[in-house]
Amino acid sequence: MSSLVAYDDSDSETETEKTEVPNTSSRQTNHPSSSVNRVQYFAPGSLGTKSLYGMQSTEIADSSGRSTVCEDPPEPYTRNNNTDLTSPYCRRAYSGHTALCMSYKNYEQTSSSSTNSENGVSQKRLHADSPAAIKGIRPYIPKRLRQEISSMPEKKESDQRDSSDCDVKLGISGEQALRKISELIKPYLGSKYKLTEVPKSLIFYMSKHSGPVNEIQWCPVREQSHMLLSASMDKTVKVWDAVDTGCCLKTYSCHSCAVRAAWWSSCGRRILSGGFDSMLHLTDVETGKQIFSSKNEFRISVLKFHPTESNIFICGGFSPEVKAWDIRTSKVLRVYKAAVQQTLDILFLPEGKEFLTSTDAVSRDSADRTIIAWDFQSAAKISNQIFHERYTCPSLTLHPKDSVFVAQTNGNYMALFSAQRPYRINKKKRYEGHKVEGYAVGCEFSPDGTLLVTGSSDGKVFFYNYHTARIIRTLSAHKEACVSAIFHPVLPSLLATCDWAGEIKVWQ
Repeated sequence: MSSLVAYDDSDSETETEKTEVPNTSSRQTNHPSSSVNRVQYFAPGSLGTKSLYGMQSTEIADSSGRSTVCEDPPEPYTRNNNTDLTSPYCRRAYSGHTALCMSYKNYEQTSSSSTNSENGVSQKRLHADSPAAIKGIRPYIPKRLRQEISSMPEKKESDQRDSSDCDVKLGISGEQALRKISELIKPYLGSKYKLTEVPKSLIFYMSKHSGPVNEIQWCPVREQSHMLLSASMDKTVKVWDAVDTGCCLKTYSCHSCAVRAAWWSSCGRRILSGGFDSMLHLTDVETGKQIFSSKNEFRISVLKFHPTESNIFICGGFSPEVKAWDIRTSKVLRVYKAAVQQTLDILFLPEGKEFLTSTDAVSRDSADRTIIAWDFQSAAKISNQIFHERYTCPSLTLHPKDSVFVAQTNGNYMALFSAQRPYRINKKKRYEGHKVEGYAVGCEFSPDGTLLVTGSSDGKVFFYNYHTARIIRTLSAHKEACVSAIFHPVLPSLLATCDWAGEIKVWQ
């Protein structure tokens, strides 16, 4: 700041509230309308559904149990000879904005006890560390100084990030929620996955993304599978606690354009992301530091880690090429070239020796390029005569037990193929009834392989019986196009969905 000015009859603590970054260790500021709706709480086993769960919004509670949501009110001061606590406290916007006033006396009654206990700093400490006060004028105390007094040492270090780090914003639960093992998941860790049932009730509704959500994925580490990853067109990647609280744990703003794809590493401690800024970032989940970062030659629309080699991944996008990268050397290992304009999805087959790519080829002779099988080591084409219908396939998914895979098509149906050469299509089974209509609608099998779930352009979620290809149930999940629906890897019948409006929902 260029100058420090103290105003009489005004609280100087609010002058920089709108420009300072809020401290995550002190109390948080929430608006009355929460991004996580109050819905039913998930419980494992026969416990079914517990009482209603509401987002743990930060409120200031008095002794009678009443709560008040305040918009970043100032810390209360001690009484002095020239302070009239019965007069209203006003926040004056000297640039022409309207003045927002509240009763300081009422605020002191509701917030003085909680402020002192949470910050752990007495009122005398604030005045002892501040400049000498002129009689009759309340001295200005910079908010950064107040934060340094009340924050823990590790929080200070987190504010001094390297220039190569992502812009990381901690959520309500903080870093401890990233390393915890959910009490709801613990009973299932030592047992096999039970039979999947169709979800019926809404658990969480999360809407902090300001743009369409392109992809969601549960953490692959069973002990940490309470975390849900989401990539959005609003240039951010978010990690959610989608089992216990429904809160956003962290937000990563590494990209300058829409994030089209994001993927967990096998260890669950890193996130690989790619977007329309042609950038590739491998980010540490806890610290937000970029372990790997590289500029690609084309806009990225899909990327996948190798199933057995954790340091290798493949990315594709708006280019005829698909590239395999090595994180350890930050170099391209192999380039797979095809006569196409864009790669829509990539699917590794078991053991990772072969993989499939779906493309945007829709010309008259596109039957030889819609789905291509590649040899990973030699970069040679194994087959390009897999799908003979003139529909693009926005997504591919592998069955968890059988040697088959499913391709989502823009013909409003899903086709079943063998995962063994020559990758023949099963003409007796066709999963149809949902709508794609040009959206990148994903599909996935349940962990036990009995159900096939897919989103739909009309916002619904369709559940198909894998063996009979019949529709078991339809769930009206979203108002906009539902582009992804994925089952939880540990908890039976827990499903996460996302849509083109930026909403994420969890069902049980």
